[in-house]
Formats: sequence, C-alpha cells, structure tokens
Amino acid sequence: MDFISIRLITGDVARLAGFYERVTGVEASWANEDFAEIRTASATLAIAATRTVPLFAPGSARPADNHSVIIEFLVDDVDVVYEKLAGLVEDFVNRPTTMPWGNRSLLFRDPDGNLVNFFTPVTPDAIAKFTR
Repeated sequence: MDFISIRLITGDVARLAGFYERVTGVEASWANEDFAEIRTASATLAIAATRTVPLFAPGSARPADNHSVIIEFLVDDVDVVYEKLAGLVEDFVNRPTTMPWGNRSLLFRDPDGNLVNFFTPVTPDAIAKFTR
C-alpha cells in the first residue's frame, strides 16, 4: 500500500489552491473548478469543493473544520522559508522552533484554518530519517 494524498474540502478551491501554490512554489493541477492538486515528489495535497462531498457521502466532510490534522512539508531550510512566507501567511502559530524529535518546525494556518508544518531535520537522527 502507498500513501498518496490528503484531500482538503473547502468552500473556495481557487483561494486555497492559490495559497498552497504561493507557499510551496508548486503549481496546482486542475481537473475542473471543483478539484485541484498540489503534487510533490512524495505525495499530493488535493483540494476539493464542498460540492464534491455528496459524491462520497453527504455531510461526511465540512470545510474549515479541521482540529486534528497537521499537513506537513519537508523543506531544505525552514528559517529561509519562514522569511519568504512573512508576507503570504497571515496566521503563524509559531516561528521556527527546534522540536525534541530533531526537526526545526514552522507551524501556521492556511486560509481555512488548517494547520501546516514546514520542517527541516536538524539532528543527526532526524536527518538520517529523511535522507533519501
């Protein structure tokens, strides 16, 4: 089994896809006005309109209502990325901080309130974990 993607349900696909394009530097691929993807080498962030929810199960997902998931992106230098995001991100939860497990992390919220973590491994164990 391979983990492929996470899908965010939103009331404004264009706004959210545009935000992720700006913060990741990755251009969204669009299937139609209700579905876009930010594809990286290791996984995809899918962004879908609320109109798509009934295709799975009516009422099964609500936009801007995430309180348990953090979307994480591995970056080369989280401190440099933080400086670049200063004009794009409105809600930083924390500035770059070295965590006990060895990653230097930057936590912020996207326009729908979803938590996003950009991180860089900085300890030998963390670096070894993410060396490809």
